[in-house]
Amino acid sequence: MKTESYEYLSDWARENIAKGQAKGIAEGKTDAILTVLAARGIEVPDELNDKIRKCRDLDRLDAWIRAAATVQSADALLNNDL
Repeated sequence: MKTESYEYLSDWARENIAKGQAKGIAEGKTDAILTVLAARGIEVPDELNDKIRKCRDLDRLDAWIRAAATVQSADALLNNDL
């Protein structure tokens, strides 16, 4: 089977595909944070859940994933100067 890559014809298309990919990566990271906290029995209030889900800063999300393994509360996760 031959695979070919498709060259998008416009800058707009390339830019929007990249935005979609970044959004998907951020969503995966937020799911990871919330999964780790849930596995540890840490409840996340709706307000904090929304704040985590709205974050698109991939570096911050990575830091929150690492912190989720050791923090004692969801508040402590977001209050850390990461």
